Amino acid sequence: MTFIAPHYIKAKKRSFFSFFKQDRFLIKTPWWIKKLYPGCLWDMEKQEKVIYLTFDDGPHPSITPWLLQLLDKYNAKATFFCIGDNVVKYPDVYQQIMAMGHAVGNHTQHHLNGWKTKDIDYLQDIQVAGMHIASPLFRPPYGRISRSQIKKLSASTLDNKAPTIVMWNILAGDWVQELSPEKCYQRLRKKIKGGEIIVFHDSEKAWERMSFALPKLLAVYSKQGFSFQTIRK
Repeated sequence: MTFIAPHYIKAKKRSFFSFFKQDRFLIKTPWWIKKLYPGCLWDMEKQEKVIYLTFDDGPHPSITPWLLQLLDKYNAKATFFCIGDNVVKYPDVYQQIMAMGHAVGNHTQHHLNGWKTKDIDYLQDIQVAGMHIASPLFRPPYGRISRSQIKKLSASTLDNKAPTIVMWNILAGDWVQELSPEKCYQRLRKKIKGGEIIVFHDSEKAWERMSFALPKLLAVYSKQGFSFQTIRK
């Protein structure tokens, strides 16, 4: 099992992960973490005026449609890493994502933490999600996946293709409830240069920060001539 900066879950007091309590997390993924997970997609080919927005944990019955309207306003395309159980609950929203030209990816059926799940159960949950999500793209919930799970998943297929395990360059931190919307936005502004894979969430927990920061980012970077594209492999 390898280490990656955890998110969502607060650390215990005085634990090794105490740095990541509350709103403290690694916004920009350092090179050494990427080295721990060879074979995963951390970086797209560097393009000065392209940003790759991604959204985890949907589809959501109201947040995702709001998000789709916002993206359409800026002619922006994104990649949605969907939980299979949510696709089953909200199939019309899932279809709307694809109908509007966005990409989708597998985020497991039940949002499993790979570090806490046996390999056989983890891979089975991914395959179940793959019955509802037509994509070879996969993102592990929480970014937590073991080397053995990576190896076994890479040897399997998703949507009849070799899987691509997609990570990120930048975490928006929109799930962190102690983080103010303004601070969420300002932190992102300082880190985005172009070519980044950015993680947001179309979930209720992230709504306050995502709904504040994302419209501002779309407006600012669209004005600067950036385009927003999907991840496709």
